[in-house]
Amino acid sequence: MHMNTPPRSTIRLTRRGRLVLIATGAVVAGTAVAVPLLSLGDEGERKPATLVIPEGWRAGQIYDAVDKSLALPPGTAKKSLGKANLKLPGDAEGNPEGYLFPATYPLERGGKKTTPEALLSFMVDTANKKFNGAPVAAGAQSNAMNVYQAVTIASIVQAEAATRADMGKVARVIFNRLERGMPLQMDSTINYALNRSTLKTTSADVRIDSPYNSYQRMGLPPTPIDNPGEDAMRAAINPPPGDWLYFVTVKPGDTRFTNNFADHRRNVAEFNKNQRKSAKAG
Repeated sequence: MHMNTPPRSTIRLTRRGRLVLIATGAVVAGTAVAVPLLSLGDEGERKPATLVIPEGWRAGQIYDAVDKSLALPPGTAKKSLGKANLKLPGDAEGNPEGYLFPATYPLERGGKKTTPEALLSFMVDTANKKFNGAPVAAGAQSNAMNVYQAVTIASIVQAEAATRADMGKVARVIFNRLERGMPLQMDSTINYALNRSTLKTTSADVRIDSPYNSYQRMGLPPTPIDNPGEDAMRAAINPPPGDWLYFVTVKPGDTRFTNNFADHRRNVAEFNKNQRKSAKAG
């Protein structure tokens, strides 16, 4: 990864129009499903307890959900990584971010409560089955990248795209910027560096010293920034053709992509105007 510092600008080149909500102890992104611990059937019989991992959750959110679901002290799941023996790619260097696959996982096996190590291993094994198959591997190769890089791009797509329909276009923006030697300038990577989720990124934020600062650093971030689902992965390995370099979600349901910086500035101005209106209304 090149470490060149691009010219600074107060204009944000990409922005996602989806908020992150805090709900009863679990962070829920977009239309995330709540985490069910135990449910009863129509006649009161016990159903197996499960943990639902929504698309786009970060590893930290997943560790917290595992601890709560298994009624363990906070921090237990994260501490278990050292003995979980996760089957991660070498590029991950032991960091499971991106490989804790979003799905529904059982909290019991053989009538016994599972362990955090077993649960995290199940997630990583599921990711490997999804990511290491021929379609993903071939798609990554056709775009001159390895699978880990594809997962990293998919994680940005998952964080930035307001809808499934926008995912392919967001992926194309990423590829177009990489091919032109432009910094990605994605707010989602700044949010990851600062461990937050917000639509507001300041000029001070884009000057932080972090390998995840895609305003200051060229190329992809060193790891995925969340755990993407299959739709984001498909977008990352097979984006539609297009010359887009900029995008902004002006309002929910209205994400505008363009290759013209002047047009993008106007779109950003409209976004800011809508944000001010929303703030006043609130």
